[in-house]
Amino acid sequence: MRSLTLFRLDHRTVRDQRITSHVALTARALGCQHFIYSGERDPNMEQSIRDVVSRWGGSMEVEHTTSIRGIISGFDGIVVHLTMYGEDHRNTIATLEEYPDEPILLVVGGPKVPRYVYSLADLNTAIGWQPHSEVAATGIFMRELLGTDPLYHNYPDAKISINGTGSKAQRSERFKSN
Repeated sequence: MRSLTLFRLDHRTVRDQRITSHVALTARALGCQHFIYSGERDPNMEQSIRDVVSRWGGSMEVEHTTSIRGIISGFDGIVVHLTMYGEDHRNTIATLEEYPDEPILLVVGGPKVPRYVYSLADLNTAIGWQPHSEVAATGIFMRELLGTDPLYHNYPDAKISINGTGSKAQRSERFKSN
């Protein structure tokens, strides 16, 4: 699987706890191995993400940084910034498919993205040109890049897992009775 890191910019503890954790968990569910965030340090949010990883398996690392510029400029791979002001994400995915072994740093914004992020990113890409959330942008981009396989993966070290077998029979019975 491709090496993926998600970098969430400018987390605000009181205002963004749920949105930042949802971005991280969405990325995790789709195969991201590393989550970095900047802004205010939030040990409760970090622990919440680690608890999900502990229960559901996998190995997503959680890291806080004070250096947006340092993370982006120091990344050894392709930096993709998700923004409304970028190219069509389908073009970005086509470009990334030409480099299947390159690690990806996926950057999602916060309250106001510093201008230098646009310059440091290798690709500025949009999931449409309408306002929506970082969670939606992360989910759509990663799903289209990686497909749906990660969504139905259970980790061998999981304490909790879901097995979808038997659901077809349950659906059939339910629809027969209507």
